[in-house]
Amino acid sequence: MKMSVLASGSTGNSTYIETEKGSLLIDVGLSCKRIEESLNSLNTSLSNINAILITHEHSDHIKGLKVIAKRYDIPIFANENTWKQIDKKGIEINPEQKFHFNPLEEKEIVGMDVHSFSVSHDAVDPQFYTFARDNKKISVITDTGYVSDQMKGIIKDSDCFVFESNHDVDMLRMGRYPWVTKQRILSDVGHVSNEDAAHAMRDVITDRTKRIYLSHLSLDNNIKELAKMSVEQVLNQYDIDTKDGIMLCDTDKESPTKIYTV
Repeated sequence: MKMSVLASGSTGNSTYIETEKGSLLIDVGLSCKRIEESLNSLNTSLSNINAILITHEHSDHIKGLKVIAKRYDIPIFANENTWKQIDKKGIEINPEQKFHFNPLEEKEIVGMDVHSFSVSHDAVDPQFYTFARDNKKISVITDTGYVSDQMKGIIKDSDCFVFESNHDVDMLRMGRYPWVTKQRILSDVGHVSNEDAAHAMRDVITDRTKRIYLSHLSLDNNIKELAKMSVEQVLNQYDIDTKDGIMLCDTDKESPTKIYTV
């Protein structure tokens, strides 16, 4: 498997995964033009995408969905409740392109065993995914207020993680956001902080884990260097080596990460 984080953050989210049997996108939270430009930089295009998996209905995850679905005959997967919310937003999708993928289901897509699982976020029914092929595993988990034992059990023992490390708690508390917004982010249906992300990582990292992409970093309440340092400090307390062992990669909101072969 090969993967690249095209974009991650409140301005837009999309991740690309490829096998020799095809490729897919997890979320399309950028404009169709931006998605196409990002894919072009990886020497591919939307015309080569075989499936789109939607995690939830927030705009930073479905911004490009309407245009992409209209221009490209790509199968789109989401759970039943998320489809209802997408319909309420007036995003018209050809019924032949709509497929249901509910929490805790497993499907084979482009040669991968794809497993869906629920997360805790203030959307109607948010879910994320793991991808397995040839004894390799990728787990994508962002937009969750906490990482439950059930989530940990599903994502544990992955070769590669795309893992939320949204904010520094002190930066958030002292920042410009209204108190109600701060409460939402800090809640169990908000976003995971750097330190909480690291403590969750400690429970799911194994000897096979080689790379972790720190994702959905807040523009206002986090800094790449701070996120990486905070996660490293916690993991090192548990004697998990992040220097010569696991590579911690922060995701760039402006350009896709380089293709990584899992």
